[in-house]
Amino acid sequence: MGNASEIFLFMSRISKDNDFVMGTLYTIFGVLSVLGNGILLFVAFRKKSSLKPAEFFVVNLAISDLTMTITLFPLAIPSAYAHMWLFNLTTCTVYAFCGVLFGLCSLSNLTVLSCVCWLKVCCPNYGNKFSYCHASLLVAGIWCYAGVFAVGPLSGWGEYGAEPYGTACCINWHAPNHSSAAMSYIICLFFFCYIVPCTIIFLSYTFILVTVRGSRQAVQQHMSPQNKITNAHALIVKLSVAVCIGFLTAWSPYAIVSMWAAFGNATDIPPMAFALAAIFAKSSTLYNPIVYLVFKPNFRKSLCRDVAHCRSTFCRCFCQHSSAQKGTCRQSHHIDECNSTRLSNGLPENHRTCRHCPCAETVSGAKENFTDYSPQQTARILKGSVQTEVAVSQLSNEMQSDFL
Repeated sequence: MGNASEIFLFMSRISKDNDFVMGTLYTIFGVLSVLGNGILLFVAFRKKSSLKPAEFFVVNLAISDLTMTITLFPLAIPSAYAHMWLFNLTTCTVYAFCGVLFGLCSLSNLTVLSCVCWLKVCCPNYGNKFSYCHASLLVAGIWCYAGVFAVGPLSGWGEYGAEPYGTACCINWHAPNHSSAAMSYIICLFFFCYIVPCTIIFLSYTFILVTVRGSRQAVQQHMSPQNKITNAHALIVKLSVAVCIGFLTAWSPYAIVSMWAAFGNATDIPPMAFALAAIFAKSSTLYNPIVYLVFKPNFRKSLCRDVAHCRSTFCRCFCQHSSAQKGTCRQSHHIDECNSTRLSNGLPENHRTCRHCPCAETVSGAKENFTDYSPQQTARILKGSVQTEVAVSQLSNEMQSDFL
């Protein structure tokens, strides 16, 4: 940020009030995204032994969303509140690289998930053979595919730069006006990372819905059970459709505004339009955990079980601590009662230990054990007008038996 042009690029081009609103929304989205995706990954880790191959893509989507939140939001939030980009050009490039990488990874992940759902529902003979090895290879391919387009601007194919509204960074949408390489990059990015994925997702779920409708008719007509679709498949389809719709709804405004800037006159686009589109795009990190934690039964049951386990553990520890305190109070109160007994004449008499029960007295944090005292029985003997009290043990055996 040394020369005047860079300073102008990294100054906010929207009002301070709008920047404050953006910073607040970024903060809310960031907290919710970290909590939601963190809980989703925790539940997936707890039930990792029972994860299905198709659920690998749910976990991968949560990883990409969480990583996007951690790498982008801590830089975007203070910049929005400061009404300018607070970091240097290198940080801007890293910010833009992470945004493109994790955003394309999420979109590619949803595209592959729709294909897997289509394979399992429309082609069950092949879909039933889909294994953990296949899922792992596809997840690796997703990251490689996103990495190609994220590394492109670093190698001279395209450019990274400040967003038109000034407090964040992404692809330089003004570069196609003076660079053919940047123009080819934008065209390939728009075609292979938006048009093709959206088309695949749309066709996959269209074929799935057609197959589901045909399966319901087959069930009503009591046809072969091979044409039926299990409830698990139907649920996965519904959840996947919900996540895809949410993701595409979030990113479509940004894609439209970006293409407008790349192929039209970028100066005609209000900076606030880019700012709103960016806020909408960042909200995509919230949809995946909400949909799967709230509406997917096995994830919801696992979450409830883990919450119940944590609650019971906390309550057990709290109750043990409380009972220990109560036990100490009862013990000290009991010792006081033991140490203050009464004679037959009603006067109090203090003892080191109780004569009726064995007690341990604590002195300076150490326990001292004392010998138990058995109660001493006495007998009153009346001789004429004189009354005497003697211990029963001093009486003869015959008199003891008569007395007892």
